[in-house]
Amino acid sequence: MATTAQKNLSAKDATNMNAGVRHFIDHHYRHFNAAALKDAAQAYEKHIDGGGKMLVTLAGAMSTAELGISLAEMIRQDKVHAICCTGANLEEDVFNLVAHDHYVRIPNYRDLTPQDEQKLLDRHLNRVTDTCIPEEEAIRRIEKSVLQHWEKADKAGERFFPHQFMYKILLSGELKQYYQIDPKDSWLMAAAEKNLPMIVPGWEDATLGNIFASYVIDGGIKNVHTVRSGIEYMTELAAWYTDVAPKSSIGFFQIGGGIAGDFPICVVPMLHQDLKRDHVPLWGYFCQISDSTTSYGSYSGAIPNEKITWGKLGVETPRYVIESDATIVAPLIFSYVLGK
Repeated sequence: MATTAQKNLSAKDATNMNAGVRHFIDHHYRHFNAAALKDAAQAYEKHIDGGGKMLVTLAGAMSTAELGISLAEMIRQDKVHAICCTGANLEEDVFNLVAHDHYVRIPNYRDLTPQDEQKLLDRHLNRVTDTCIPEEEAIRRIEKSVLQHWEKADKAGERFFPHQFMYKILLSGELKQYYQIDPKDSWLMAAAEKNLPMIVPGWEDATLGNIFASYVIDGGIKNVHTVRSGIEYMTELAAWYTDVAPKSSIGFFQIGGGIAGDFPICVVPMLHQDLKRDHVPLWGYFCQISDSTTSYGSYSGAIPNEKITWGKLGVETPRYVIESDATIVAPLIFSYVLGK
């Protein structure tokens, strides 16, 4: 639960805090991963100041880690221009918005026995590292809301992407009575208000994706295509990239690995090699925050240079890897950029 001091943090206070973080990083972060963090932040800023755009990818459980506290302001201040995220991150930002006070933190999660885990399940608490998402207050509450939109679209023969259904819910205000955090700390709310371009590959494996599949199976939803999916997301991304990249260099800021990063970065070689659109520029900036081992065939752990061989990055593309915990690094970089 947010403290009174956190809730009352003014815009001026937030600006001063970000400026303080920026000064701290400039003074202390001089070597190794700390220096990589500072270099990446400064290059991010240079990219944006030069008229570039930035696509941010969200893997893991960044929404449950409440990254929205810093990411939402990045969106509002036009430091982020598109997002590619997992279905989990899409829904968990809204779960946190409406059920934050019901979450249960387990600081000693490393000590849990299988029996302890079963007890959490019996309480309908789904654990994500040190945090448990409450099924009834979070998942089922959003299910009731989104189901109405799925059914309405299904009956009308309309089709929307997963993020568009979430945008509809947030912009309608129908969940406002349930808000348990300041909506300014919801990155998805900030994205909805800007109608930010969004890509959500592999949505089907998220909780709401599973729930949608269950309604298709039992006949509650008649058309499985009511929710648009992956190939259509790729075609939308290709259209957006083809339109924007020749006018504004597009950067790639990857938080974690997995499909959230793998899916969108492939759009460039597809445009070049399969569609023969050789005039479309490569990504103009690349940074990955990851603790994945950079070996053993791990795509998430592949160093940026390997991406040159696939036609995703160029020799001149600014490239950074910060081998650390994204829940620590990403808010610092965002604060650095916002503190200018």
